[in-house]
Amino acid sequence: MNASVHSATDRAFHDVVSIIRAKRDGHALSDAQIDWVIAGFTRGEVADEQMAALAMAVVWRGMTRAETDRWTAAMIASGSRMDFTDLPRPTVDKHSTGGVGDKITLPLAPLVAACGAAVPQLSGRGLGHTGGTLDKLESIPGWRADLEPARMREILADPAIGAVVCAAGADLAPADKRLYALRDVTGTVESIPLIASSIMSKKIAEGTGALVLDVKVGSGAFMKERAHADELATAMVEIGTDAGLRTVALVTAMDTPLGRTAGNALEVAESVEVLAGGGPADVVELTLALAREMLLAAGIDGIDPADRLADGTAMDRWRAMIAAQGGDPDAALPRARHTEVIRAPEAGVLTRMDAMAVGLTAWHLGAGRAKQGDPVSAGAGVEMHVKPGDSVGVGDALFTLHFDDERQDEEGRFNRAGRELAGAWEIGADAPQAVPLILDRIGD
Repeated sequence: MNASVHSATDRAFHDVVSIIRAKRDGHALSDAQIDWVIAGFTRGEVADEQMAALAMAVVWRGMTRAETDRWTAAMIASGSRMDFTDLPRPTVDKHSTGGVGDKITLPLAPLVAACGAAVPQLSGRGLGHTGGTLDKLESIPGWRADLEPARMREILADPAIGAVVCAAGADLAPADKRLYALRDVTGTVESIPLIASSIMSKKIAEGTGALVLDVKVGSGAFMKERAHADELATAMVEIGTDAGLRTVALVTAMDTPLGRTAGNALEVAESVEVLAGGGPADVVELTLALAREMLLAAGIDGIDPADRLADGTAMDRWRAMIAAQGGDPDAALPRARHTEVIRAPEAGVLTRMDAMAVGLTAWHLGAGRAKQGDPVSAGAGVEMHVKPGDSVGVGDALFTLHFDDERQDEEGRFNRAGRELAGAWEIGADAPQAVPLILDRIGD
C-alpha cells in the first residue's frame, strides 16, 4: 500500500471513530457526518464493527428528528430511486410492521387498485413467527416475486390491473440492507430511529406518492407496548412528511391473530374469501380501514371500497394481478400432507388466544424460517376454528394444525408446535372484554 492510500485509510478510520465518539457522548451528528458514514459503509470503507458500534451508540443515545431524516435520506441516496409520477393514476402504498395472520396486503392491493389508484407494493419474506407476503403469494402455482422495473411499470399502468406485489430490487436503499443484517446480529434492532429510517428509506425510494402505515402492537407484534408503537408510528409519519411524502399511520391491535389462519397457502385462501365478499370480520374491517386511508391519501374521493368487494371488481383485479406475475388464480393451492385437530377439553367461552404462541406454532410446523434463505412449507400452518368470545363445547375443534413432517421423534416439528400451542389459549365462563382493532390514527 502506497503512502497516499495508507494516509487516506488512516483518515477514514479516525473519522469513523470521531463519529462513534460523538454519538456515544450524546451529540447530534451533522448532515456531513451522516452522509459520509452511510456512503462509506455502503462502499465497504467503514468496517462492520465500526458501524455496529455506531448503531449501539444510537440505541443508547437516540437521534433527533433532523438526524433521523438525514440518516433516512443518506440510505436512500446509497442506491436508486423509483419514479412513478408519469403514471396515469395516483400511487399509494401500505406498509405493515408485521403480525400473526397478517394477510391484509393480499386483498388490499387489488381492492385499492379497483378504486382507481396504482399500488406499487414492495414486500418481503417472513422471518420467525411473522409470515412474509412474498412467501404467501409464492404458494400460488407459477407466481413470481421478481419483476424488472419496466414490467412493474407496465402492470401499474394497465387499467385492468394497477397493482403489483413484488420483491425490492437489490439497488433500492442497499445501505439499509447491509445495516439491517448487521443490527440483527449485534443486538441493535430495538431503536426507534433505526427501525423508522429502515422502513421509510425503502418506502420513499420506492417512489410511491402516498403511504399508509399499519403499526401493530401486542404479543404477536414487534412492538409489545402501546407507547413504543405510538413512538414508532409518529417517527415514521414525521420522516415521510419531512420528505414530502403524504404519510399516515394506523396503530392496530395484535394480541390475537388476524383472521382464522396463519400459514402461507392458508392465508391466500382466506384472502380470496375476503375478495369474494366474505372472510373473517377482523380481516375485512382492517382491509377496508386501510383502503379508505389509502384512497384519502391518494386524493381519490367518492368511492367506497366496500362496494368494490361486493360487486366483484376487487376480485377481478386480484385475478389479473396474479396472472400478470405468472400465477394461475384458478390453480389449487398446496395442502400439507398431515393435519391434527386440537379439541376443547371443556365447555365454556374462549377467553384468550395468544398471537405470539400461534405464530410460533405455525413457524415450528414449517410455515416460517429461522434465518433468511431457509425453505418454507407452502401448506403448513394453523387454522383457528374459534376466536376469543366464541362459545365452545367439549370436543369442539379449536385448531387444526397443518404440517408436512411426520412425527418421528420428540423433537419433531409437530411436537415442538404442540408444546408452543399448549399455552396459547384459555377457556372460561365469561366472554372477554372486546378490544378495538384500530387503536389510533397518527398523521394528517
